[in-house]
Amino acid sequence: ILTTHGLPTLIEPAELLASELLGNAIRHTKGPAALKIRQSGPSFRLGAWDTDPTPPTTSPATVCDESGRGLHIVDAYAEDWGWFQVNGTGGKYVWGEMGTKT
Repeated sequence: ILTTHGLPTLIEPAELLASELLGNAIRHTKGPAALKIRQSGPSFRLGAWDTDPTPPTTSPATVCDESGRGLHIVDAYAEDWGWFQVNGTGGKYVWGEMGTKT
């Protein structure tokens, strides 16, 4: 999709963000999860939906930790990120955004 839109430089960071966002949704919730991607003007947004309305949290992470670094990675690679509760499903949507200007 990124290559089709002329954004091959975003492939690796987008793969990392998608992996962290969807991995967190699957690892920390019960029920289905989904990944959504979209381009809007100068930004490209990846987001993960899950059925748990609990806000995402970060924990202190150290180099030796095998877990707990997901949102730290999202924060490092995304120009902006956030979350919101999804009405009607009782779930949430956590997203990360990257600029498309090269």
